[in-house]
Amino acid sequence: MKFVVKLFPEITIKSKPVRKQLISQLRRNIQRTLTHHGIDVKVQGQWDNIELHIEDDNLEQGARDLLVKIPGIEKVQTVKEFNFQTFDDIFQIAMEQFADKLTDKTFCVRVKRTGDHDFNSTDVERYVGGGLLKHTDAKNVQLKKPDVTVKLDIRKQRLHTITQEDKGLGGFPIGCQDSVLSLVSGGFDSNVASYLMMRRGMQTHYLFFNLGGSAHEIGVKQVAHYLWENYSVSHGVKFITIPFEGVVSEILERIDNSYMGVVLKRMMLRAGSQIAESMGIDALVTGESIAQVSSQTLKNLKVIDGVTETLVLRPLITMDKPEIINISREIDTYDFAANMPEYCGVISRKPTTRAKIEKVIHEEARFNFEVLDKAVYDAKFERIQNVLVGQKGVTDVELISVPGSDDIIVDIRHPQEEEQQPLHLTNNEIVKIPFYKLAQQAHDLPHDKTLLLYCSKGTMSQLHAEHLIQQGFENIKVFKPNK
Repeated sequence: MKFVVKLFPEITIKSKPVRKQLISQLRRNIQRTLTHHGIDVKVQGQWDNIELHIEDDNLEQGARDLLVKIPGIEKVQTVKEFNFQTFDDIFQIAMEQFADKLTDKTFCVRVKRTGDHDFNSTDVERYVGGGLLKHTDAKNVQLKKPDVTVKLDIRKQRLHTITQEDKGLGGFPIGCQDSVLSLVSGGFDSNVASYLMMRRGMQTHYLFFNLGGSAHEIGVKQVAHYLWENYSVSHGVKFITIPFEGVVSEILERIDNSYMGVVLKRMMLRAGSQIAESMGIDALVTGESIAQVSSQTLKNLKVIDGVTETLVLRPLITMDKPEIINISREIDTYDFAANMPEYCGVISRKPTTRAKIEKVIHEEARFNFEVLDKAVYDAKFERIQNVLVGQKGVTDVELISVPGSDDIIVDIRHPQEEEQQPLHLTNNEIVKIPFYKLAQQAHDLPHDKTLLLYCSKGTMSQLHAEHLIQQGFENIKVFKPNK
């Protein structure tokens, strides 16, 4: 079995040395990707394409599925190769390969030719087209929008019949550009942003800020591993986790409500820049898009970026949400994002859309930066190959819709949210402990009664319940009333 890989057009317009380098990189990437998936392949680089030979015909579909996801490839042609001497040889081969496909169909013949011959491509098209029309049950020749296109590729005295042509990913081969560090949350935006950087040839590492729960971390690791294995398995990357619960707690307790979102983003860029520098990486990647949320206005982004000299890349900056979601469907990360636990701990009632740097500096003066330093110091680096090793999934947490009379409800919502929508129950004691203080105060709660954690959506309470269960609590459940 043979495949011919056509190069992304931007590769073909590069200077000779650059083009040679890109083709060599793409050859290595193809070899590593197919080998990683257990496919023995021989890869040969040409000036305008790459040829692949695979002995086992049973691996054809699997190889094709992998090739169309490798950055740098424009088209993947499945071909059969023949020797020929005369026009009639070419015609007989075309008859054998395409006659059954032409019954009651319109068709045309398209020929590409390289090498020294005493004929041109049009001569072959006319000869083969006339013969197929006469000797098959084809309806007629139709040069524009035919039902079937008979594709032939002549290379010196070898003939390729193209039995299938699949659209590739495009872009540049991974490894031909510098590395980047992508700030990921597992949602639609950061997944698509990471994919677009890989497609452009950048080795993309992942940085996750854990704001309070292993459930979210496991989910993000799963989607990061999926992106790597499907689009950049030719290169090893790192997955870095920074425990950010303490930073969130500092922000909630010390920063003005309207500036919490901006300050959180600045803290993330500070931490991300330190990690990037330690890895020799010059750019961070985020999934931000103009005006998608309050922190993503131009004024706010300028203030956020002002905290670091590291280049911040935003590949989604002009995309709207439907565009981003459509791409997530195309790359099969939609289901990951749609079911990702979302931790929304820093929510401002009236977030600023026009942050002023003077105000930000004033607010951050109250922040204990030792907390940020400790978070960066405690960062965990893992090879992407290993992030799912030993993961058993999130602990099952029992959901209770109707509490027992002795159950204690622990309202873990932010005080402002709790004040706006107070929880009223007739038969149960309600204890109010904000989620960012729960870890410190949980041991003071009764151990002889069932504790039901409560938040408005149920996500945050499940994350914290799961965490407490892992810490040894046996009396923790989640209160999720029916609506």
